[in-house]
Amino acid sequence: MNITIVGGGFGGVKAALELAKDNDTKVTLITNNKNFVYYPSLYSTATGHDHKESWVPIEFIFRDHANVKITYDAITSIDPAKKTITGSKTYKYTKLILSLGSVTTYFGIEGLDHYAFGIKSEQEIRTLQKHLFRQMGDEGVVDKNYVIIGGGPTGVELAGALGQYLEKLRVFFGLRDQKIHITVVEANPRLLPRMSKQASSAALKRLRKLGVRVETNKMVQSASAKGLMVSGKPIETQTIIWTSGVANAPFFKQNAQHFNFNPRGKVVVDDYLQARPDVFVIGDNADTPLSGLAQTAIHDGVFVARHLLQLKNNEKPKKYKTKNLGVVVPIGYNWSIYERGGIRLTGALGAFMRDAADIVGHHDILPMGHAIDTWRAGTRPRLRIPEDLSATE
Repeated sequence: MNITIVGGGFGGVKAALELAKDNDTKVTLITNNKNFVYYPSLYSTATGHDHKESWVPIEFIFRDHANVKITYDAITSIDPAKKTITGSKTYKYTKLILSLGSVTTYFGIEGLDHYAFGIKSEQEIRTLQKHLFRQMGDEGVVDKNYVIIGGGPTGVELAGALGQYLEKLRVFFGLRDQKIHITVVEANPRLLPRMSKQASSAALKRLRKLGVRVETNKMVQSASAKGLMVSGKPIETQTIIWTSGVANAPFFKQNAQHFNFNPRGKVVVDDYLQARPDVFVIGDNADTPLSGLAQTAIHDGVFVARHLLQLKNNEKPKKYKTKNLGVVVPIGYNWSIYERGGIRLTGALGAFMRDAADIVGHHDILPMGHAIDTWRAGTRPRLRIPEDLSATE
C-alpha cells in the first residue's frame, strides 16, 4: 500500500509514524518545513527557553523508518481525476492525507501585517527576540507598553511568561528598575472563550496578579509605527504581538472546486475523515468538533492511518469519534489551568497536568527518552541571545 501525506505537523507526522509500523506500507511525506514544530511550547521558546522544546528536524523523527520517504515541497494544487498533486513538480497518489495546518490571518486590519510580531514559527520568534534585544541593548529603553492581541491560549500563555522574560532582559542590559507594562487585548467578552467561564475568570485573576492588564470586548482597528487604535482609543507601543486569527491553509481555497466547506472555511469530511474518494483531510483543516487542537490532529492522524490499514487487511472500518483529552493553559511559573468536561484544576496541580501533557505530546512524535529530553529543554530557563542581531527584521 502506498500512502501520500501532505503536511509535517502533528496530524501528518503522526499518521506517517502510525503507517510506518506496517512494513508493507510505503509512505511519502511531503512538507515545506524541515522541522516539526511543537506549537504548544512556542510561547516558551519566544520568552527565552531552549528552542529544542519547539522544533525537531523531520528527518530525525523518521531516521529509523526506512518505509517513509520525506520530500520537501509546497503543494499548491490537486487533480482528483488524475489523482495527482502539484508543487514544484507533480506527484501521483493512491491514497492521500492532507494535514496542512492553519495560517495567520489579520482580518484585514490596517497595518497589522507590517507592524505586528508573531510567535507561530521559528522565524517569527527570532524576529521578535531581535526586536526586544535591540530596544533594550541598542536603544537602552523599555517599551512603555507591550501589547498582546488575542486572549486565547497562546496569548494568555505568552502574557503569563513575557513579564519575567522582559525583566531578565532589563537586568541583562543593566537598565534602571522600572515597571514593565503588558496588555492583552481580546475582542470577545472574556479570555479563553472556548473554555468555561470559570476558567476564563481564573485566567483573568492570574494575569492580573502577574501585573498584566486585560482589555476584553475591545476591537483592534489599525496599527502603525506609533501603536494601535483599539475601539476608538490609541495605545502607544512599539511592540505589538499578534496571537489571534487563524484561517484554513490557502491550498483549500485555491482548490475550492474539489472540496465542500463549512461557514468557517473548514473542509467537510465524512465519518472516516474523507473529503472525497481517496482524499482524507485531518487536523486544523477538517470540520470536526475539536478541530484546531494539537491533540485533535494527533487523534485524526492515528484514526486515518488505522482506517487505511483496516481497509488493506479487509477489516470492517470504524467510524470517527471525537476524543477530548482536555485543555491545559500555563500562565506564569508553576501555574496552569487544566479543564476537561466538569474537571478543572488550577495552580500547581494544573502545572503538573501541563508537564504530563507535554511529555505525552512529545512522546507522540519521539521515543520516550528523546521526548523527556525535549521536555527538559523547556524546564531549563536561559537567556538566549539571538544569533544574528544585525539581520533585517
